[in-house]
Amino acid sequence: MLYPKKIAYVINSLEGGGTGAMVPAITGFFRARGCDVGVFVLTPRDRRAEPALLAAGLDIHIREGGESDHLQAYLWLRRKLAAWQPTQIWTSLTRSTLIGQQVGRGLRVPVISWQHNAFLKPGNIHLLRAAKSFSKLWVCDSECVAEITRERLNLPANKVMSWPVFQALPDIQPAEPWKPGEVIRAGSLGRLHIAKGYDILCTALKRLQAYTSLPAFEVTVAGEGQERAHLEQMVKELKLTNIRFSGFASSSQDFLHTQHLYLQPSRREGFCIAMHEAMQAGLPVIGSDVGEMDRSIVENVTGWKVQPEDPVMLADALAAVLAQPERLSEVGQNARQFVLEKFSKEKFFENGDAIFRHLARQI
Repeated sequence: MLYPKKIAYVINSLEGGGTGAMVPAITGFFRARGCDVGVFVLTPRDRRAEPALLAAGLDIHIREGGESDHLQAYLWLRRKLAAWQPTQIWTSLTRSTLIGQQVGRGLRVPVISWQHNAFLKPGNIHLLRAAKSFSKLWVCDSECVAEITRERLNLPANKVMSWPVFQALPDIQPAEPWKPGEVIRAGSLGRLHIAKGYDILCTALKRLQAYTSLPAFEVTVAGEGQERAHLEQMVKELKLTNIRFSGFASSSQDFLHTQHLYLQPSRREGFCIAMHEAMQAGLPVIGSDVGEMDRSIVENVTGWKVQPEDPVMLADALAAVLAQPERLSEVGQNARQFVLEKFSKEKFFENGDAIFRHLARQI
């Protein structure tokens, strides 16, 4: 049998963000292939991903526990899965993977583990290396993460596969193009975390104050996180008047449809779902040359690349793009066409089918 009867999909939390956003698409594939799917959540966190999972009609089991009570999380998951009786366990991120692997060993159920992060804490790398053989396959959300995973976990090629987590939807309408006389609206979606580089963006915006003859523009960052207070203080100290942090966006599509340009000044990334959603919405991108963004940003065609942690280069790129706002629509259309072709539903399903053919040979 190619496809399992029951898949237990184990995730760390219901926190809003890119990783949570991928769950409906992946589990949607499982269900389209006839699998019964249950989602098992180790801790609720902010629950911002919960509405999307409920809207997808998923069977969700939530443990009302914390983030460091690992034994209790293990006992809860083992009890739940012993009753639910999955034929496969899929895990996502380090905590759910390490706990899911042990539950899978005890119940004699094969475990397949996602990797999303281009960066892991050294301690987590050590733990995953020690436990790498407990997962039958490591599935990565992009080619760049697959390359990193093979190296940092010292895995053979047949134990690592790539399944891009983004499924482009052609029926989503593109954003309205910029019109002469409008303020140019540049947006970004992401956790307010040091990895996203919003402090670099603030420094670049300060540098832009020295540029003359730029058209009027404003920057909106939609997201929440531990860096918010620091970033807002930075805005005050730099006397920036054209950037605001608008908080968590319950609908990324609604937010993106109000923008003319997308910014992703990250220090590091894996796949970066938000940037690909922006391209799907017909927005050109200025983004760091990291992770899968390196492959999706085609210079001067779908957007413009800058080196990470380089506010001068970011400021110069912004100035050049803002000076030619009439090009935003053309480059945005190219970006949309790029993702609709590269990340179509057909290719998403082809990649999923390839994963299960590979598993059928191994399990």
